[in-house]
Amino acid sequence: MLRWLLRWSLLLAGAMLIQVVALQPTAGLAETDRTTARQTMVALTPIVTDGLESPVFLTHAGDGSERLFVVEQPGRIRVLERGVLLSTPFLDITERVLSGGEQGLLGLAFHPDYRRNGCFFVNYNRKSDGATVLAEYRRGAVPTQASRDERVLMVVPQPYANHNGGMVVFGPDGYLYIGRGDGGSGGDPDNRAQNPHELLGKILRIDVDHGDLYGIPSDNPFAKEGGLPEIFAFGLRNPWRFSFDAKTGELWVADVGQNKWEEIDLVIRGGNYGWRVMEGFHCFDPALFCQTTGLRLPLLEYPHEKGRCSVIGGYVYRGSQLAFIKGDYLYGDFCTGEIFRYRKTGNDSDWRDPQLLLKTNRLISSFGEDESGELYVVDHKGGIYQLTGTVTREDRSVN
Repeated sequence: MLRWLLRWSLLLAGAMLIQVVALQPTAGLAETDRTTARQTMVALTPIVTDGLESPVFLTHAGDGSERLFVVEQPGRIRVLERGVLLSTPFLDITERVLSGGEQGLLGLAFHPDYRRNGCFFVNYNRKSDGATVLAEYRRGAVPTQASRDERVLMVVPQPYANHNGGMVVFGPDGYLYIGRGDGGSGGDPDNRAQNPHELLGKILRIDVDHGDLYGIPSDNPFAKEGGLPEIFAFGLRNPWRFSFDAKTGELWVADVGQNKWEEIDLVIRGGNYGWRVMEGFHCFDPALFCQTTGLRLPLLEYPHEKGRCSVIGGYVYRGSQLAFIKGDYLYGDFCTGEIFRYRKTGNDSDWRDPQLLLKTNRLISSFGEDESGELYVVDHKGGIYQLTGTVTREDRSVN
């Protein structure tokens, strides 16, 4: 079996041994004022530790209800209301979903005008053949339950079972952005990520408010010619999780690597992010080809060492509870449960090195964000945790 697929499947089944590290914040993360020396530590506060099956994402509807919605890989969306997991799913389409390994119900995005129109969008693998389906659903008569009526917008065949992508999110421009993996196997054998006439290995952008099924934004790079009009950016291996900075609108994409390197990219319209020419900053197969002209290299990379195996993209923190990490991009690793912070310190070219923020024993499958910009960690073993901070040392004598 292919190395990557085997590794992912074993991890998701819980068969890989993980070094258990207590949920303790790392030291040295402090905010100090002139009258008070105090050290604020980041921790994970449990919200749900029981009752979820293989959660892979968390988000909110943006409707002022403050409800959180948790995506379960087998095909359900669950509701968290004031920290309580409701017993009745918001949506249950398990009979339509092929789940296991990297397949399943993988993405959820609420329409920016959800409060009025009740529309939301899901991304899943179809049970009959494993193809990736993008579909529209609507809120039901009860706000915590959706109608099961489905409107399919897009079906993309998957040549292999792995690298399905699955993230869907609305950008600040009101368009829906969709993550598509390269179609699987190992090393992108058919070079789909670099092919502008394939939807795989891309970030897509569509207008769900116009057209028969959807419209094409006029400034998409291939809107008129040269490639498929849905494509926004290409050269990606498996953009499992990505997000927009709520302040700047920048698109942060964590692209899962092959055997050696994980990477994070700032993605722009029309950008080519290198796969399968590059893995991180490195030529993937120099004997095959390594022409880097025109490629956009990542912001950062990290190697597969110390048990690290798969980058999990997060968010630029814009909440209010953890002021000392405001503006930091937070991301994690699936295998080690580590959470990192990365910050722009000055101008656009001035970045500091990533720092380890927190060690956990979680199988981090995703991060999530609530209406206030506070961040959550999704544990594939069945837990939801909020990133919180506590003042651990205070000395009033400091002046």
